[in-house]
Amino acid sequence: MLGSAAGGGFPQWNCLCPVCQLAWNGDKRVKPRSQSSLAVTADGERWLLLNASPDLRQQIIASPSLHPRGAKRQSPIKAVFVTNADVDHLAGLLTLREQQNFTIFGTGATLAQVDAGMFAVLNKDLVERRPAELGALVDTGLGLFVRPFAVPGKVALYLEDENLAIGAETETTVGLEISDGAKSFFYVPGCSDINERVLKKLSGAALLFFDGTTFTDDEMITLGLSKKTALRMGHVSMSGEQGSLKRLSSCGIGRKIFVHINNTNPVLIEDSPQRAEAVRAGWEIAYDGMEVFL
Repeated sequence: MLGSAAGGGFPQWNCLCPVCQLAWNGDKRVKPRSQSSLAVTADGERWLLLNASPDLRQQIIASPSLHPRGAKRQSPIKAVFVTNADVDHLAGLLTLREQQNFTIFGTGATLAQVDAGMFAVLNKDLVERRPAELGALVDTGLGLFVRPFAVPGKVALYLEDENLAIGAETETTVGLEISDGAKSFFYVPGCSDINERVLKKLSGAALLFFDGTTFTDDEMITLGLSKKTALRMGHVSMSGEQGSLKRLSSCGIGRKIFVHINNTNPVLIEDSPQRAEAVRAGWEIAYDGMEVFL
């Protein structure tokens, strides 16, 4: 787990919400977290990143497995699979611009944003773009196979217009099923609704990393930080009748881990009632540096 927080990290650089205040004050009940990204390997040598956080450089420094070794210019990072075009998931690609070979995987809609604007600094002679179709199995060439699937969501904030659709199931927001051919897990850092299709897809999973942005749908509004609900931001809350704690409670998922946790979410406080509720429901709260083996 390179980064376990949502956009802005935790504590967010300009935030004094109750949870961030604890972090700024050095309270031991909360752990600082960088922005959401996961690194996966089948052989311990070649690594696939799931999303590229703006904090990627520091995350690499904090992860010895991702340090360069061997040749003067080399990286164990061989590919990146991006799940949407959010700035928080693409900005880290700029860290990887120093004339290094790797492959970027994503849907056509997401790769279109990778090829726009400043991302042109990623040399196409070195950095291959490989479009991935929904439902199609992608062989990364790293001993890992990835199948992207649509989940309810929305376009990235900077792409919103008057035709914005919340909960649309298109290639703009995807979940990933990752396998080495024998074992598999799911990575869904953004999802606005756990509908029947999502439930069917995730049922029986051995391991799930899932959107843990907010605890309540009106969390940002209640704190006076935004006029948007979690749903409006493209995320399902943890609590409530339609929240992940309830909707995913009877799916037979072996291990459930919340990722992409917003700085306002009280589950970040280790002794909070909300953390206890999540733990009782069988969930773990991701933290930077967390390692999971299948």
